[in-house]
Amino acid sequence: MNDGLLSELHISSKNHEEILALLLGSESSFAQAYAGHQFGGFTKLGDGRAIVLGEYLTPLNQRFDIQLKGSGRTLYSRGGDGKATLKAMLREYLISEAMFHLKISTSRSLAVAKTGDLVQRETDQEGAVVARIMKSHIRVGTFEYARQFGSTEDLQALTDYSIQRLYPEVLNEENPTLAFLKKVISAQIDLVVNWMRVGFIHGVMNTDNVAISGETFDYGPCAFMNAYHPETVFSSIDKNGRYAFGNQPNIIKWNMARFAESLLPILHSDPETALKLAQQCFSEFDSIWVQRFYKMMLLKLGIEQQSTELNILVNELLTLMTNLKLDYTNTFLSLTYDIIELNSPMDEPEFQTWLDKWKKTIESSTGFEKAKKVMIENNPAFIPRNHLVEEALDLAVTGNNELITQLLSVLSKPYQYQEDLKHFTTPPPEVFENRYATFCGT
Repeated sequence: MNDGLLSELHISSKNHEEILALLLGSESSFAQAYAGHQFGGFTKLGDGRAIVLGEYLTPLNQRFDIQLKGSGRTLYSRGGDGKATLKAMLREYLISEAMFHLKISTSRSLAVAKTGDLVQRETDQEGAVVARIMKSHIRVGTFEYARQFGSTEDLQALTDYSIQRLYPEVLNEENPTLAFLKKVISAQIDLVVNWMRVGFIHGVMNTDNVAISGETFDYGPCAFMNAYHPETVFSSIDKNGRYAFGNQPNIIKWNMARFAESLLPILHSDPETALKLAQQCFSEFDSIWVQRFYKMMLLKLGIEQQSTELNILVNELLTLMTNLKLDYTNTFLSLTYDIIELNSPMDEPEFQTWLDKWKKTIESSTGFEKAKKVMIENNPAFIPRNHLVEEALDLAVTGNNELITQLLSVLSKPYQYQEDLKHFTTPPPEVFENRYATFCGT
C-alpha cells in the first residue's frame, strides 16, 4: 500500500473501509475502448486487462481515475487472459514511484495485491493487480477510435469532455479545439524532454500509450539508459529501434500528428482550413523541441543562458559520451560534484579538452556555486538501475521485500547524493547490459 499517495489523496491509511470502497469500484466501472498505431500500424484496441473503477474527487477538487490493471478478461482481451504477474505489477509500482520523485509527470500506483491465481507466461507465475491512478486514462488512441469508429458528434463530445477535465483554460479561446491541440503537443514535448533528462526509455510509445494529460504510463518494456548511446533499446518487441532513446522526440511528433488528424473534422468546418491550422501547429514543433531540449541539457550543465554556441557545447559532450561509452547519469553526477577518477574515460585528453571549455563557460556566466545548485536540481544521483530493479523484483516475488523497500527509499530522494549509497549509482556489468531485455507483460 502506498501510504504517501493515500495521504496526498487525503485518505487515511487506517481507513480500510474507504480504501476498500475505492478498490471495489461501482456499477459504472468500465474497460475503455480505443484504437492505436502500434509500431506504426493502425489497429482497433481496448483495455484488455484493466478496468477504470471510477473517478475520485479529492477534498481539494482534484479529479483522478482509479484503474485496476491485471483484473481479468474484458471485451478487448483479444484472446489474452486479462491477468498480470506479481513481478510486472511490482515493477509498475517501483518505476512509477521513481518517476514521481524524479519530478516527471506520471501515473502512480496506489497498491499491489496478489490475486491467488497462477498466470501463464514463460512459466507459471503468481498473479496480482495494481491499483493505478491518473489525471485521466484518455489517450491519443481514444481520439483515433472516435474519429474512425464514431460520429463527428462523438468526437466533439470527447473533445469537450477532455478540455473541461484537463485543459479548461482553453474554453474561452476563439478556437478551443486548436488551443487544445497546442496544449497537448506542449505537454508531450515537456514530458519527453523530461524523460531524456534522466535517461528514461519508454519502450512502447504507441499512440494508445500516449495520455493527453501528459502523464507517463504503461511501465512494461521501459528501462533506464546506463552507457549513453542514442540508439539504446531494451524492449524485446522493438526489433528495429523505433522507440530507441534518441528517437523518442521523432516518435512523439509522429504521435501528435496522428492526434491532429483525429481532430481535423472539428478543428474547422472547412477541411482545407482545418488542415492548414494543424500544419501550422507542426511547423512550430521542431523549434519548440530544440529550444526546450537544449534548455534542459544546459541546465544539467549548470548553465541558465541559451545560445547556439552553448548548444554546440552540449552536442560535443553527447558525442564524447557516445564515443567513450560514458554512463549517462554518472557523467553529470561527476560534473556536479567535480569527481573525475584518474584513468577513467573522463580522464581522457579529449574529454579534458571539453571539460576546460565547460569550466570557462561556467566561470564567465553563473559561477560554480550557482551552477552546482542548478545541476543538483536537474541531475539525479539515483535512478532505477535496471540490474537492481530486476534483482529487487526477483527477491520480492519470493517474499523477500528488503531490497525493493531499500530501493524505494533511495529513489524517493533521487537528487540527494549520499556517499554511503554510492553502490546504487554503479552501472551493471557489461554482460548484463548486453543481454538485458524488457517485456510488455501480456
